[in-house]
Amino acid sequence: MNINMTLIGELIAFVVFVIFCMKFVWPPIMTAIEDRQKTIADGLAASDRAAKDLELAQEKATAQLKDAKSQAAGIIDAAKKRETQIVEEATVKAQTEKAKIIAAGHAEIETERNQAKEELRQQVAVLAVAGAEKILERSIDAAAHSDILDKLVAEL
Repeated sequence: MNINMTLIGELIAFVVFVIFCMKFVWPPIMTAIEDRQKTIADGLAASDRAAKDLELAQEKATAQLKDAKSQAAGIIDAAKKRETQIVEEATVKAQTEKAKIIAAGHAEIETERNQAKEELRQQVAVLAVAGAEKILERSIDAAAHSDILDKLVAEL
């Protein structure tokens, strides 16, 4: 056998093998590789979109949290103002009620004092008449001398 013929035979077999591979083996492999590249590219794009969406969601959540905090602070301030207002109203009511009670107490004391004075005047008048009777040793008619007794009561 000739070595040249062997080399030529091998070359022809190799060329046929390469043509066969290019026609039947290579296209499915390339399709699989392209599909895989497309899947990876889509996954990376989805990952980027998800990262952007996550950033937007975090910013939105932060903004909503700030709004909620400011609203809560406003509600707390309003509640404190209302509390102060209620306390002030209660203080004013209490002061008014206190003044009424004190005025009623003073009026009651004044009434009782006048009643006590009147009772004392009557008792003094009776004692004065009794004392005058003993001094004069005779009976004084209270009805007959009511004007004298009224003067005596008025002086006391």
